[in-house]
This record gives sequence, C-alpha cells and structure tokens, in this order.
Amino acid sequence: SYGNRSWSVGKHHFAWIRPFSKADIKRFGDATPPTGTILAVRVDDLGEKEAVLAAGHRGFFTIPHFEGYAAVLIQLDVAGKRSVREAIVDGWLAIAPPSLAERYLAR
Repeated sequence: SYGNRSWSVGKHHFAWIRPFSKADIKRFGDATPPTGTILAVRVDDLGEKEAVLAAGHRGFFTIPHFEGYAAVLIQLDVAGKRSVREAIVDGWLAIAPPSLAERYLAR
C-alpha cells in the first residue's frame, strides 16, 4: 500500500508499515520522532484504541494524523514480540469477516 508492505483480509488492511511523512515529523516539533520501522495496526474502535494506548505497552503510540482513526502505531524495535503479535491478531479480528473470525476464535 503506497509502496509499503501491508497485510489485509479481503479488501481491508489491518496492518501496514507507516513511515512518517514530512508533516508528521514537523508535528513532533523539538521532540525526537520514534525511529526504526513503524507498524500501523487497526483496532476495533476508538475505545479500543484508548485502551491499547492506556495499557502502556512499550513502543505503542499514536500521532495527530491518526486522531479519530481506529489504529495504533508500533515502534517495532522497541515493542515486545508478544504485544505486537496480540495487536496484529486483534487488528485482523477487527476487520475479518465474522464467520472467519469465529472459526479462528473457535480453534
């Protein structure tokens, strides 16, 4: 997607590599933007997004561009493998067709 790796189910992306744009970097002001590979991952809704961010997992964050959008950003070289895996599975479940998600959850 836009020249970056993405993962989808059906026609919908649930995770994608999300480099910062020049505008994103400018919004960081004097703060240093997170480095390394940044993965964007869908969440079920904005309440879930708040809960994921409130959980305080290392490397999980958001930026102004994602305000009002049900996704979080993950700095892969900082985040724990288990947290990233859970986020990816939850992102997939958020957009997978219900019958497919139910089959996955049943096993």
